[in-house]
Amino acid sequence: MSQSSSRVDRAPILVLGGGIGGMSFAILASRAGWPVHVVEADPNWRVYGAGITVTGPTYRAFRSLGILDDLKAQGYHVTEGGRICIPNGTPVADLQDRPIQPDLPVSGGIMRPDLHTLLSRLTREAGVRVSLGLTATEWTDQGDRVEARFSDGSTGTYDFVVAADGAFSKARSFLFPDAPRPAYTGQYCWRVVAKRPPEIDRSHFFVGAPVTCGLVPVSQDLMYLWLLENVPEMRRVDEATAYQRLAALLAPFSGPVGAVRDALNADSWVNVRPLEAVLLPRDKWFKGRSILIGDASHATTPHLASGAGIAVEDALVLVEELQRHADVPAAFQAFTDRRFERCRLVVESSVAIGKAQQDHVSPETMGAMMAKAQAALLADI
Repeated sequence: MSQSSSRVDRAPILVLGGGIGGMSFAILASRAGWPVHVVEADPNWRVYGAGITVTGPTYRAFRSLGILDDLKAQGYHVTEGGRICIPNGTPVADLQDRPIQPDLPVSGGIMRPDLHTLLSRLTREAGVRVSLGLTATEWTDQGDRVEARFSDGSTGTYDFVVAADGAFSKARSFLFPDAPRPAYTGQYCWRVVAKRPPEIDRSHFFVGAPVTCGLVPVSQDLMYLWLLENVPEMRRVDEATAYQRLAALLAPFSGPVGAVRDALNADSWVNVRPLEAVLLPRDKWFKGRSILIGDASHATTPHLASGAGIAVEDALVLVEELQRHADVPAAFQAFTDRRFERCRLVVESSVAIGKAQQDHVSPETMGAMMAKAQAALLADI
């Protein structure tokens, strides 16, 4: 009997969380022959957010997942670098980026709900069992299996647990009560979706104003605006008046950014959140037959646009190591050894870039910091 066929006779893998990392792992593990059960707390399996920027390394990960063509068709992609502009929209420089591999875009974007819809469809098509409106309240490691109890009172027996339940992971708190939690990094990120004018044919970055912002195409018709605001301490943002605050922050801009600002009104859906990050130490990535992946172990800020990418990479590497090792904890250790430094690079570099923005370092210094981190991420996983 082949290894993949023998997996079908084993207890299923329990995946906690139906986000990008959890779905990516579930798809790959199911394709490799494992039975998989995903439990997701949201009964409607919704996703919030505006657009998501996709970098070359993230496209590479999505290609390994088998969704590159779908991603390109549903989103927006370019084969050239971004454009630097001054606040009035006048271009001052084009970034001379090149594809990291001949068949990959340099960068692009997609609406986060569209990516979620794509991944959730592929998850179900892969034969994954999905339970919505359900959480695991506790589970016990029996050495060769895991016994889990759920919020509806039901129980189940599983081969092992993959926790991909986000930056504020309940699984992390359950496994490691003393683990660090996400810490505020001093900035808020604002996002809003707008109609894409023809001239926004790639990512545009606007510099020289008190705040930094950008425009990212996410489809033939849409783009999203992002803005980073330095805020020393976390504060509550009133959703009803968020559009007015964003308009005030965009006051120094004209051109395409000014057009987005002028279109803001009470019906505009403005996404704003404090930027928080956490990197768990190596010895808290897994425990026995339970492992944390994605934001549950390494939540980052968006400065390198790599959070989704490294979550998909986690899924790819974890399935590879599970196929190489018959012993589950040995596979988890191999995964941790492969992933820790790369994820640390993303988290620590992103936080450092945000700190540099708060300290108003020179554009040359900022550019060098970003270029160094981006060059390191070109290495394959």
